[in-house]
Amino acid sequence: MELRVHEPWPDLFRAAQRSAFHLEVRDTYAVPSESEPLRRFLAGEPRSDAPDDAWSEWSSLVEEVTGRGVTVSRVRVISVPHSDYQRWLLTETADNIEAGEDIRYLPRHLVDPELVPGDDFWIFDDAKVAFNLVDEYGRPAGAGITTDPGIVGYSRDARIRLWALAVPFHDYIVAADTR
Repeated sequence: MELRVHEPWPDLFRAAQRSAFHLEVRDTYAVPSESEPLRRFLAGEPRSDAPDDAWSEWSSLVEEVTGRGVTVSRVRVISVPHSDYQRWLLTETADNIEAGEDIRYLPRHLVDPELVPGDDFWIFDDAKVAFNLVDEYGRPAGAGITTDPGIVGYSRDARIRLWALAVPFHDYIVAADTR
């Protein structure tokens, strides 16, 4: 497994030819660029109109790769009731979709825990897996990257299985609003 600690994502996305899929299994993350928007949300303050450099970089990257035909998708396996982080993320997800991502939600209690991998990962072109690494505080710490056929196969099968069970964001948010 190759370890990349300095922002590996742009290179991985630009190398993708067909697809980039992300599985998220954590209910909370400690992404430094998200701390202020999350704080504002929890305090009941409106979203800032100030440009968000981290978001701009991400949306530009997604627009770039989807613009050349690469699909970018993700499944978020989440607990209900939602964590504060996930409640905030639900208010931000439409921006990801506008950039070109296809995002689905899967409530954790609706899936057999044995079917859900224990770690977040990206799988690129069903050929390369990049595990999201976090430090002891939950902050991003790079990626562990592999092309091991067993790990790639397991990750691909998890993608197929969980994608079929997950609900598209817009359907999920409507259902969440009616609870």
